Amino acid sequence: MKYSGIGGQAVIEGIMMMNKDDYAVAVRKPDGEIEIKKDKYESITKKAKILRLPFVRGVFRFADSMIVGMKTLTYSASFFEDDEDSEPGRFEKFLDRVFGEKLESVIMTAVMILSFVLAIAIFMILPLVIANLFRRFITSENVMAVLEGLIRIGIFIAYIKLVSRMEDIRRTFMYHGAEHKCINCVEHGLPLTVDNVRISSKEHKRCGTSFILIVMVISIFFFMIIRIDGIALRMASRIILIPVIAGVSYEILQLAGRSNSKFMDLVSRPGMWMQGLTTKEPDDSMIEVAIAATEAVFDWKTYLRENFPEGKEA
Repeated sequence: MKYSGIGGQAVIEGIMMMNKDDYAVAVRKPDGEIEIKKDKYESITKKAKILRLPFVRGVFRFADSMIVGMKTLTYSASFFEDDEDSEPGRFEKFLDRVFGEKLESVIMTAVMILSFVLAIAIFMILPLVIANLFRRFITSENVMAVLEGLIRIGIFIAYIKLVSRMEDIRRTFMYHGAEHKCINCVEHGLPLTVDNVRISSKEHKRCGTSFILIVMVISIFFFMIIRIDGIALRMASRIILIPVIAGVSYEILQLAGRSNSKFMDLVSRPGMWMQGLTTKEPDDSMIEVAIAATEAVFDWKTYLRENFPEGKEA
């Protein structure tokens, strides 16, 4: 495998692919056609050198992915809005009067903030509260840190299992698989065709699911070392340390995604297993969407000539 630099995410009935500052969204519209939108996004890390430093850049890269992700999700959702001809309600009219053309960005920001707050509450604070119930039986702080981490991972798995029962989410997971298959296809030296993408792996080392699992594992080690008395202060520490844990986790994910060493393969393995929950095998129509998004931002033919000059056996 050779690093290509491309990444992406699944959206509603489509895929976003990003290469450096260029990103493209390909969506399978209700009429069956593939709509492609290409745009540019400049990373927050380019605004100052300090933001590009190791262990600092990860937090801002995560913010980048949230911003681009919300933009592309909103775009893909626009093809499937119900009752487009219906009269907007009073609240919608009020928001439109107050914010005007900025309404979409305001809503997107509000959704991002709410999502972040809920994520902290569910995956950082709730595991601590549940683990704290066992404190009267467990005296070892190391054991408590491990227990909290296992509860956190358990909540995440239960959440994924629950939402995957929804048809729309299941299809999104299939597009997620198509995204990974496209990247794996070119990074393993195969021409980007439906047949080659189909036989490629739906798991990838640089996946966001792997990042989340790394965050959860790294948090166990942090909370083993940093010991604070009092439930309120421990809650505060979980929130304050999020940027630090995310920064360390990002560096591990990047190292794993660029390395072919057996050790980093071992480090990546739990995250790859976890991707079994968030990726599903796509059908050929989804693969076609993934290829369209990839080709809009990535010259895979030149990449293959430069990195696999002798060709690659299937």
